[in-house]
Amino acid sequence: MDNPALLILVVEDDFLIQELVGSALTEGGFQTEITASGEEAVNLLQGDATKYRALLTDIHLSGKLAGWDVARRAREINPEMPVVYTTGAGADQWPSHGVPNSVLLNKPFAPAQVVTAISQLLNQAPPPEG
Repeated sequence: MDNPALLILVVEDDFLIQELVGSALTEGGFQTEITASGEEAVNLLQGDATKYRALLTDIHLSGKLAGWDVARRAREINPEMPVVYTTGAGADQWPSHGVPNSVLLNKPFAPAQVVTAISQLLNQAPPPEG
């Protein structure tokens, strides 16, 4: 059953973590669109920001844009977008680089933590318009 109201944009350049996060979110009742680069994520958001209910991004990506940049662009496009950051290193930068009302998960994390973080942020966010 397709529910576009629960589409999560996942930005992660590690294939194994893409699989882990994608499976966890699918089992949690969400749909995912997964991209490996910050640049592609920003293009997707600019194309139709309202179709995504939340953003989950790794901080360290292989392209020019870091997860911090992707989240800032997402919030410029949709100020209410919930953001979950994931990182193996860089958590100490979250207070200065992270967007407000975001969550940071340190790797390795349990798949259930991803679903819980997204669910908590969605519960705090206003419902989408339209």
